[in-house]
Amino acid sequence: MEREEIIEKLTIMLLYLTSWRELTSRGPSPLRAWKGYNFDVLNDLTEKGYISGSRRAKSVYIEDKCIEEAKELLKEYFDFEEET
Repeated sequence: MEREEIIEKLTIMLLYLTSWRELTSRGPSPLRAWKGYNFDVLNDLTEKGYISGSRRAKSVYIEDKCIEEAKELLKEYFDFEEET
């Protein structure tokens, strides 16, 4: 596995693990996470449809595709499953 692939997988997991939902008048918002990661990686994840949001915003929306990938990676590498 190449370094870039490892960094991307770790970023997907960290985006998910550090995400939150805001409560709005219409109910919970989509998952969001801060953009505290390498911008090249974030740009790649945006192009692949894993995250979305404004370039000016300090946070991104985490798409369902990213959530599912993060859960699979966490299970594979750390045997971690969220309790529901």
